[in-house]
Amino acid sequence: MSTSNPPIQPDDSGFASRVRSALVWRWGSQVLAQAITWASTIAVFRILEPSDYGLFAMTQAVLAALAFLNGYSFATSLIQADDVSERRIGQVFGMLIVANAGIALAQVLIAPSVAAYYGEPEVADMLRIQALIFLATPFIALPSALLARRIEFRSQGLVNLLCALVGAAVALILALEGFGVWALVYAPIAMAGVRALGLTISARLLVKPVFDFRGAGDIVSFGGALTLCQLLWIVQSQSDIFIAGRSFSTHDLGIYAESLFLALVVTGRFLPPINEVAFPAYAELHKMNRPLAPYFIRTVRTVMLVTAPLYVGLSLTAGPAILTIGGEKWAEMIPIIAGLALAMPLFAMQIVCSPATNAIGRPRIYVATSLAGAIIFPLAFSFGIAGGPMGLVHAWWVASPALLVITLVLTMRAIEASFRDLLAELAPIAAACLAMAATVYWASLPVAGWAPPLQLLALAPLGALTYGIVLWLARPQILRESWAMVRPPARQDAAFAPAE
Repeated sequence: MSTSNPPIQPDDSGFASRVRSALVWRWGSQVLAQAITWASTIAVFRILEPSDYGLFAMTQAVLAALAFLNGYSFATSLIQADDVSERRIGQVFGMLIVANAGIALAQVLIAPSVAAYYGEPEVADMLRIQALIFLATPFIALPSALLARRIEFRSQGLVNLLCALVGAAVALILALEGFGVWALVYAPIAMAGVRALGLTISARLLVKPVFDFRGAGDIVSFGGALTLCQLLWIVQSQSDIFIAGRSFSTHDLGIYAESLFLALVVTGRFLPPINEVAFPAYAELHKMNRPLAPYFIRTVRTVMLVTAPLYVGLSLTAGPAILTIGGEKWAEMIPIIAGLALAMPLFAMQIVCSPATNAIGRPRIYVATSLAGAIIFPLAFSFGIAGGPMGLVHAWWVASPALLVITLVLTMRAIEASFRDLLAELAPIAAACLAMAATVYWASLPVAGWAPPLQLLALAPLGALTYGIVLWLARPQILRESWAMVRPPARQDAAFAPAE
């Protein structure tokens, strides 16, 4: 393993400023959109029953299993391509339309068989309606890729905010009107329609679809590799629900599925925007023959700076948090979400690796790590299922670190990054998390008899303060650089210098 590259002085091309702006808009809008969604989610969470979430989880496993064919990877190929013509864009548009029309039809046809597998007739009707989401996908994937290629995320951020408002309103209104699980079904459909219209307008997408795919071999090759990765990701991410669907009751499945949903909020909602910005940014750096290692290490450090304390804190305060948000009927979630939260920082670190290797034109590494995940996770869940929901949690404890080790070895070797440099950047964060955990644990003992909201009000600020103080004492430069990324600095490019 080679040593890290020396610090690189930012050039005057404005690249760093564009990346900073893109990251602020994409991630910042995601945070605000998620805040809107959470306000609605908490209200809906208190209205619906665990069995509603169990039914919904069954359909989501099917949607995810089919989504790997939706053609997003073909659109993604436009981001790293050296040049794109109107014909090439039209070919991608045509591929997206063909793929998603076929998926929608397939979902309608298999809906009765899926319902029979789970023994829940209502699942068939839900799947038929949810097929509409795929029909909107071509008008989401293509404009998203074209905007990302230009590292323009302002309009995408605004569209995401509008989608969040629409989805939150639809879910809450339908839940209050007694629609039950259908409130969860119709909200994503409404969001998909709004996102398709908003992104199409933002990207000024007027190109006609081209269904003659001659000369599109490179699109198929690159997109095919990513499609395979998506398939493997589906196997990894949905295998727990698929395996548990026939063994657990809808109540137990709903408890586990909603616990997993809450645990994945950070990794599932806030990390994809970072990857969406990182991929075109890494690709542009690679085209300029600049090493990726310093930027990759800083990205990982930034991700862990946020995710590690959030998940450690969630694990320690799962009890008062769940009782405050959902009430006693969701109390069974407490040990499950506390356990899942411990695995999530490692899972988060693994997720942000793929943009680096994809950007240098080596998607086979992503395929290899995805294949590893598609083997490790289902195997772990197959053994863990005997222990019920907590058995699946224990499977996460084994599978997440195993996959992270494999991913880091392959990724860092490809971009010539140093493990020593990475560990040096992460050590202060780990120390601050340990100090925070000890403080919150001991402080939780005298307040155990308080009402759950009061416990949260006491423990959350104390944990955050402890984490911040220890991190400042151990490595103040980390906080300074992170603050520089979210404020307008005197020289914007300085905020994006690689980690030293």
